[in-house]
Amino acid sequence: MFASTDSYDIDSKNTTATVADALRAAATLGLDRLDAQLLLLRVLGHEDAGRAWVLAHDHDTVAAADWARFLAACERRATGEPLAYLVGRKEFFGLDLRVDARVLVPRPDTETLVAWALDALAGRQAPAVLDLGTGSGAIALAIQHARPDARVDAVDASEGALAVARDNAARLGLAVQCFGGDWLDAPGLRARYDLIVSNPPYIRDGDPHLAALTHEPLSALAAGPDGMADLRAIVRQAPDRLAPGGWLLLEHGYDQAAAVRALLADAGFATIGSRRDLAGIERCSGGRLPAS
Repeated sequence: MFASTDSYDIDSKNTTATVADALRAAATLGLDRLDAQLLLLRVLGHEDAGRAWVLAHDHDTVAAADWARFLAACERRATGEPLAYLVGRKEFFGLDLRVDARVLVPRPDTETLVAWALDALAGRQAPAVLDLGTGSGAIALAIQHARPDARVDAVDASEGALAVARDNAARLGLAVQCFGGDWLDAPGLRARYDLIVSNPPYIRDGDPHLAALTHEPLSALAAGPDGMADLRAIVRQAPDRLAPGGWLLLEHGYDQAAAVRALLADAGFATIGSRRDLAGIERCSGGRLPAS
């Protein structure tokens, strides 16, 4: 309930509350000002105008129906629902992606994986790329956007996630092909890829961090008692689907880099290493198949 917003109640026939009033009401719920501004822009239909619109229209009145929608959205945000679900979009690697509760919200940390993927593709002409567990399509679409010559495929076991990824691909005009399946066991994939990239589930079952992620799909987060089940499966399957000299790049948990590097070594990869995210954490690990 919005116990602290009584002073901002609106008579449905005589609306007097303003944009500034709406932001004050959100503040009483503990919402970050930026979150409140973005929610209000969404409700009022000005999400493409940017925050400057809010600052320039703080004395504009807010219709009763919009007021109710705004407070409902604020309440959902106050209970921990991701802002991206409430506004229906998230920027990732310069792309405006549509997202909802069928997919994970793309994180800035994952841009580290995309940057490494693009480095790995440098000098390759028309490379074949596969994104496993694509979710919203963020990684696949970012690679396709940066490398229009690449032939990018994406796999997910969730039909809901595939619908989101396909919608993003169509809206952005990017030729990513999406397939349903369990990692590399998906009909329609190419025989060999120059690069396989994945941000799979890697949180331990029962990890206390999951409590803060209850609004996002658990199947895209948790992966067994040690969080390594899906990472193991991908490393085991990938060598048979990589071209000679092909790369496998994986995002993983903050404390899993050494274990993933060991998996890659045992699977016959070379040039094994890890890259750190903006917080300095080893966030991604990968390796390259020998060229012969």
